[in-house]
Amino acid sequence: MRGVLLVGATGSIGRSAQDVLRNRSDELRLVGAFSGRNGTALAAVAREFGVAYAGLAVEGDLPDCGAARTGFGEEFLVECIAAPEVDVVLNAATGAAGLAASMAAVEQGRILALANKESMVLAGALLNARAAETGARIVPVDSEHSAVEQCLRAGGRDEVRRVLLTASGGPFRTWSAERIARATPEEALRHPTWSMGPKISIDSATLMNKALELIEAHWLFDLPADQLGAVVHPQSIVHSFVEFRDGSVMAQMGAPDMRVPIQYALTWPARRDAPFERFDPLTCGPLTFEEPDRERFGALDLADRVMEAGGTAGAVFNAANEVAVARFLEGAIPFPAIVETVGEVLERVPVTDASDLSRIIAADQAAREEATTCRT
Repeated sequence: MRGVLLVGATGSIGRSAQDVLRNRSDELRLVGAFSGRNGTALAAVAREFGVAYAGLAVEGDLPDCGAARTGFGEEFLVECIAAPEVDVVLNAATGAAGLAASMAAVEQGRILALANKESMVLAGALLNARAAETGARIVPVDSEHSAVEQCLRAGGRDEVRRVLLTASGGPFRTWSAERIARATPEEALRHPTWSMGPKISIDSATLMNKALELIEAHWLFDLPADQLGAVVHPQSIVHSFVEFRDGSVMAQMGAPDMRVPIQYALTWPARRDAPFERFDPLTCGPLTFEEPDRERFGALDLADRVMEAGGTAGAVFNAANEVAVARFLEGAIPFPAIVETVGEVLERVPVTDASDLSRIIAADQAAREEATTCRT
């Protein structure tokens, strides 16, 4: 029986993870559940699964949930990750706030089932170094990175020519630049394929989500920017391609259901039966692929800059984007200003060495200050 601690238990990934845990209760047991602020929803999860630990990121109302230990904040979360019952930490937190859970899981030598891509964007080198020292294993949960992980079972990293992550194209894939410039938050939140939270939905609309995923792939699979790319695939059936040096190409395919990569990460390295929707090539319809338009969606060029710069560039990139997305949702800036803000902040905030967590945090804070006052 593998003990799972779920961070982000009440979000979209957390809810999908609960389905996996119900289906695989013979070998997976939820021992801890954490959420941001939603104490009522968290208590319901804790009672259903009989968790030992339950906590919120921000101190607030947490109804009686039957957990042996409850608490608030990062210190309590880190303490629970160190509990002996925890084998796997599924980190589905949103944004830079998820870094603490990732660092704690790696420090404790846990399996880190990583759905918080920002952790690798901010501190990929540091997480990899500590995982090598502690014996921790980082298993990606994002469908694209899970696909690459699975395709790499067919060959080693030294045999890889390139990796292509697929992108749905978001709600503005067919819109003109002029129409995109007038996009409202409501329009940007209407993702054509996935049901996600507001931050990741906006990131998908700008293709910033794909930019973050390219940077994450850079650290997860030790690949330079010139071996990483993205292709628009509106049907979201192919999740990634891995091309090997001999010309062979592996593609991982499946219905757009996050429960599949979540289960793969939680039961890794084994594959288990799952009652989820199956891919049927006879009914899926035509599969199409397009080159991303980097004129309309400049986030991908910024990702290349970040990978080439290294150091704290990822922390600057992510922090500026988080602030810009929040400002757009508040109506303070137009849609194109999100990517423009990130580009300007990357120019303004110096890149330093990222081997120390304090430098990463300092870069994150400096970027947030710049992005808050940025006038694009």
